[in-house]
Amino acid sequence: MPDKSSRSSSPLLHKFYQQYLLHEDSASFIKLVSRHYTVGTLERLVRNGSRGSRRAGVLSLGLIADYEVNTTLGQALNDEDRGVRVLTENALRSVWRRDGNAGHRRALSVIMRMNMGQHYLEAARRCTELLEDAPWFAEVWNQRAIAHYQLQKFAKSIEDCRQALERNAYHFGAAMGMAHCFLELNDARRALETLRRVIKLNPDLEGVRAQVEYLERNLEES
Repeated sequence: MPDKSSRSSSPLLHKFYQQYLLHEDSASFIKLVSRHYTVGTLERLVRNGSRGSRRAGVLSLGLIADYEVNTTLGQALNDEDRGVRVLTENALRSVWRRDGNAGHRRALSVIMRMNMGQHYLEAARRCTELLEDAPWFAEVWNQRAIAHYQLQKFAKSIEDCRQALERNAYHFGAAMGMAHCFLELNDARRALETLRRVIKLNPDLEGVRAQVEYLERNLEES
């Protein structure tokens, strides 16, 4: 059985990662990582490993882990290495969909397709049904917030974003959605406050940073 300590496992994980970068074979990468690593070991590498191991660890968690790793990945959004941060954002979007049981996840997939297909009323209705069974599922609240935003029900969307953030404090998407609602309601100060929260969660969102600077200038001039 392979040694699962972070010190001895790190070079092996880095090797798998280099092979993945060379061949872009996700299935092979997942198979190798799953055979040699536990999720707990990958989390330790993300927190304490070398730059290469942190990148590989974040990628691995995004491919094989469930929502249980949300805190580890959320903290990695502020990693000193930009490569880690970019990989982390993608990994988080994946694990946010992996809460709950298989039925909950299938229902969420249908809802997300409805939102993407602009069937917002039906998406909101299905979110409400799913939340009756899984009120702790942050991404469902976020998806209903998206539907309500598109239906121009901005107050309802803000409340859904709040519910998502109460359940997942790292959900920068929900925070962004809330800020956009405040802008639609012409509440620039609350929009600015919320966008600052977004930047603290995910410092690499340059578009959001530009919005913060724009709102700060406008509020100072008013």
